[in-house]
Amino acid sequence: MDPQNTNMNTEAKMLLNHAKTLRLHTGNLVNRSRLKKKCPCSPSEELQDCIQATLSDWFSMTKPPSEDLPDTLDCSIPQATDAITPEEREELKVSAKLFLCESGQSSIRDAVEMACQTLAVAQLDSVIIAPPGPLEGDNQTLAHLQPAWEELEALVRSQRIAAIGTSDLDKDLLEQLYNWAQVKPSSNQVNLASCCVMPPDLTAFAKEFDIQLLTHNDPKELMSAATFQEAVQEGTQDLNIADWRLEWVLRYSIIVKSRGIIKAKGYLVSARKASP
Repeated sequence: MDPQNTNMNTEAKMLLNHAKTLRLHTGNLVNRSRLKKKCPCSPSEELQDCIQATLSDWFSMTKPPSEDLPDTLDCSIPQATDAITPEEREELKVSAKLFLCESGQSSIRDAVEMACQTLAVAQLDSVIIAPPGPLEGDNQTLAHLQPAWEELEALVRSQRIAAIGTSDLDKDLLEQLYNWAQVKPSSNQVNLASCCVMPPDLTAFAKEFDIQLLTHNDPKELMSAATFQEAVQEGTQDLNIADWRLEWVLRYSIIVKSRGIIKAKGYLVSARKASP
């Protein structure tokens, strides 16, 4: 075995063992040739590939910290970032979908701040929220959505987000949210796997209140705990590392408005070490 690799493994393992939070940025997938060969794949497979590839690249570049070991580990490849220059900002639309794996309003703020920082923008044009699913046997309710929506509203008021949207709400729940919310949903994503045709009552309601209906193909659970653990282990060359729990995943896309083409897309991921 290459002694240099062994050293890198030791350093990376030291960093991982000490850290309590793991933040990962995949960089622009439009430019990552390693991942292009695997298209088309499901969103879950894409995310798993991204986590493995990013960790693997990051490991190969890891240098021992000159100071104390950090509690938050930022795994990103500097060359792969998608920072937007002020000159081109007007030409671009920056959209995000935030998948919450655990309930917690602070996750929403953290994810939006990390996205703004990573992409070098003051504001995201739109954020769609996919909260953690209800417990087995329970239905999604307004009470279940309210804490996350209130946090999104606060971010709209502080001008971090311009427009906010929902995912997989039926007409009744969308109407309840619309009537209760101070900042109204501007869009609602519908999974075409669950309905080949948009429900007429949902279409009528959305049209009346100017809510854009979008389609998506994301699974109910974007990534299971076991799959995430597997991706981390493969990306870190099977280091014997502690359990990491996925907190949230933010998928962003940067679109050139005038041409409708995707300039960049990528994932930001946050995980924390499970308490022993």
